Amino acid sequence: MNKLSKYPILLFLYCAAALFTLYYCKKDKQQPVYEDLGSVKSRIIKTNTDFEKQINELKALISKNSDEKLLQEKFQDIRKTYKKMEWAVEYFLPHSARFINGPALPEIEMDEHTELEPEGLQVLEEMLYPYDKGNKDEVIRMLNKLINKSNTIATNFQVITISKDQVFDALRQEAFRISSLGIAGFDTPVSGIFLQEMPSSLEGIKETLEQISTERSKDKALKSIITEINSAIEVLQRNTDKNTFDYASFIPDHLNKITTLMLDFKNQEKIPDVEVTTALNKNAATFFAKNAFNPNAFTPGKEYVFSEEKAALGHQLFNDKILSNNNNRSCATCHIPEKAFTDGLARSMSLENSELARNAPSLNYAGYQHGQFWDMRKDDLEGQSSDVISNKEEMHGDLNVILTKINQDKNYQAAFKKIYHSQKTEVWQLQNVLASYIRSLSKFNSAFDDYMRGNKSAMTENQKQGFNLFVGKAQCAICHFVPLFNGTVPPNFKKTEQEVLGMAVNGENKTFDNDPGRGKFHETVPSLQHSFKTPTLRNINKTAPYMHNGGYRTLKEVMNFYNKGGGKAFGFKVDNQTLSDAPLQLTDKEIDDIIEFMKALDDQ
Repeated sequence: MNKLSKYPILLFLYCAAALFTLYYCKKDKQQPVYEDLGSVKSRIIKTNTDFEKQINELKALISKNSDEKLLQEKFQDIRKTYKKMEWAVEYFLPHSARFINGPALPEIEMDEHTELEPEGLQVLEEMLYPYDKGNKDEVIRMLNKLINKSNTIATNFQVITISKDQVFDALRQEAFRISSLGIAGFDTPVSGIFLQEMPSSLEGIKETLEQISTERSKDKALKSIITEINSAIEVLQRNTDKNTFDYASFIPDHLNKITTLMLDFKNQEKIPDVEVTTALNKNAATFFAKNAFNPNAFTPGKEYVFSEEKAALGHQLFNDKILSNNNNRSCATCHIPEKAFTDGLARSMSLENSELARNAPSLNYAGYQHGQFWDMRKDDLEGQSSDVISNKEEMHGDLNVILTKINQDKNYQAAFKKIYHSQKTEVWQLQNVLASYIRSLSKFNSAFDDYMRGNKSAMTENQKQGFNLFVGKAQCAICHFVPLFNGTVPPNFKKTEQEVLGMAVNGENKTFDNDPGRGKFHETVPSLQHSFKTPTLRNINKTAPYMHNGGYRTLKEVMNFYNKGGGKAFGFKVDNQTLSDAPLQLTDKEIDDIIEFMKALDDQ
């Protein structure tokens, strides 16, 4: 008998200590024990206090009819302060964030067919650049609304609980927000001061990572991140001219390194993933990593999850004329692989060989959008496939008749049964395999992707310059977001935007195109009239002619339309045009360089 067995209390304490040690060692491998993150919340609340103070200072200056330049300087200070806590507000209070720093456009409640008044920093920017003293009362009203939002921030961060995994996830999203929306000037479209305020966003990331770090990362990933952020800030401070900044170097040389190092930090700190399905995979080091994106974030539910088996079966059906009424047309009739799954026509032809209303959009990368068709009338690819099949002008198929054919075909029946483990094929399964095939068409293997992955010779000098213009002077990236180059908004990718460009019927820009677009389904919502989904520019070189009506034969015609300022510039009355009507003042050489860059978006 040993000494401990003689003393039950000692034995109990010894066993308890052993279990305690075993439990926490095991827990340490799975999920770290989180320290109190009250200090992180305190910093957010302190920053928000400064934010509100600065808003009140601007109110006082407005009331005193101060000089426009002074008002703009104070406004820039407000924006920089917000940027330091943007990571937290966007993540924990997304609804408030939309009304603090969302686009200066009405927020649309689709189900109710109503519009909410825009407010926040972007609305104020339009009022202050330039400033009209006649708008004094309206500016003060908007500043008061902003103070209310600041109070919301203070109230919420005093009571909510935030964990280390959430904080890291929020900081990671902010780094990707900088790499897409920030670098494009998405939220400063009028003033163009985004390069001046990006250091504040980076400082917010750095300071918070320092707060949540432990000895595991302090002399490793954290140290490297601090060095890289400081280096990025130095570059930003050397050149704040958006028209001459070298975005093509800055993203791979700095921003990609920061997001990669943050993944190292996460691994060293043993921070678990936040268990939410997201479009950007949790293990993606950069926006441009292979398999960075998860197509399942865009499916209707878990049973629709992507698989190679589904895609292979969908490929077979995509090319099978069994889907049309008279077995004389397949999906591939209007979506030709060599043309990036378009048909090369201005407008597709009906079964009766008459012209349809719109151009056939590319199916490449269609899986990374919320809203299918030009008018976004279907939420997902499953709905899109059935809409086309049953359309009397396109395929005039009957899904129930098609299912009967499939269930009578031994090969199809066996393939569906192997995937879905059901005796008979159902409509949703047919939709799902076709959608899965389309989801497989996103290759992310263009010269641009190769360049962003470190191959500096993958793009020509003209293409690099074209990218710099695309992001900077031409402002293309504030609608076609890097890296998908469509209207699905990073870094959450939960919303796909539509735009009102004031389109003409063709590249001569003489006659307005009255197609209501998405407005057809929301007739009481003025801002949606003549609006269309922002499609991807990936493979755009292969998909002529362009726009929803196919009226623009070349990319040169498209660029001329944008360069002049959209429909308003050509004299069209488009009160709800979302495209700025200010001329871009691009030279012919600059337009050619942008077109050369867009060729670098072709999949290999």
